Amino acid sequence: MVTGTRNPNRTLQALLGGLAVAQALALPALAQQAPDEIFAPAATEAAPGTGLGTAPAGSVELPMIETGLGGHDLSPYGMFMAADYVVKAVMLGLLAAAAITWIVWIAKSLQLAGARRRAARALRDVVRAQSLADVTTAMTRRRGMGVLMVRAAAEELEASDDLVGKVAPEGIKDRVASRLSRIEVAAGRKMSQGLGVLASVGSVAPFVGLFGTVWGIMNAFIGIAESQTTNLAVVAPGIAEALLATAFGLVAAIPAVVIYNGFARSVTGYRQLLADVSAGIERLVSRDLDRACLPAAPSMALAAE
Repeated sequence: MVTGTRNPNRTLQALLGGLAVAQALALPALAQQAPDEIFAPAATEAAPGTGLGTAPAGSVELPMIETGLGGHDLSPYGMFMAADYVVKAVMLGLLAAAAITWIVWIAKSLQLAGARRRAARALRDVVRAQSLADVTTAMTRRRGMGVLMVRAAAEELEASDDLVGKVAPEGIKDRVASRLSRIEVAAGRKMSQGLGVLASVGSVAPFVGLFGTVWGIMNAFIGIAESQTTNLAVVAPGIAEALLATAFGLVAAIPAVVIYNGFARSVTGYRQLLADVSAGIERLVSRDLDRACLPAAPSMALAAE
């Protein structure tokens, strides 16, 4: 028993002694090498059939991940060029609608600004005048709906010249008011031309863009079925192209709705301005008719006695 327990100890002592001798022999060789050579990692050889090369010292290789987006331009222009022909047609139509919206906005803004300026000037002249003849003379070389209303009232008084001072003035006033009201309605209708296009674009463009999106997503799911893969990265470009059609629809619809609402309020204000001009002209006509009846007042009083 004593001999069996000492043999392992002797074996362990022999191994430790051998390691000490090997270390003593290796230290001089290591002292002659550079520190970089001592601590440089050993190059590993690739096992045959693994497809892995020898990695450089100090570098870490990451596995390549397939995203399915290689070769796809995900910019708006790239997605437009890669879209289906139906989606392209939808996008081009929405771009045309957006361009028409801004053209109408510029044209109607200039038209409405000029009309409001002329109407405001006509209102100032009508308020300052003492008779219809005075304001007619002041507006000889002007243009605009206010000038047209003044001329219409003067023409009606001229047509009823043989009745002035001989009959009750209410009939002449009614005829003047009728002509002025029709001019006011025609001016509002003329100023509202083009707003229907804005209303149509604002209401239809989102649905047109949605149609393009539905068509593009349908093609994307057909691509999923044909490729027999559930990887979303494979069909992500097609879905992005489809959603771009909805973005185009919103770009066309939102400005159209905002511009339409703004013009609707502006046209209403313009018609109210013309109504003020009409009311001022009616006051001038009433004043002129009352003056025309003054010479007949004494004879009417004698006849009553």
